[in-house]
Amino acid sequence: MLSLYVRGRTWLAVRPAVLVDRFRGSALVRAGRKEDGQTTAEYALVILAAAAVALVLIAWARSSGKLPAFFDKIIDDITNSAE
Repeated sequence: MLSLYVRGRTWLAVRPAVLVDRFRGSALVRAGRKEDGQTTAEYALVILAAAAVALVLIAWARSSGKLPAFFDKIIDDITNSAE
């Protein structure tokens, strides 16, 4: 009974590695390799777009004079709530 258990556990432990080796050369895996860097490129584009939006907002806030007023209001609210 113990030998049957050991054989079953060994088979289950080795089986995924055998399946990976068998499908490593399949067309599905090879097709997936074409898009390996796509996610990284997408993240980079999203970060660039977010940085561009942030730069536009910062430039607008500086030119309109609203940024110092905004920070003054925040600091006044914090100091008034602490009292």
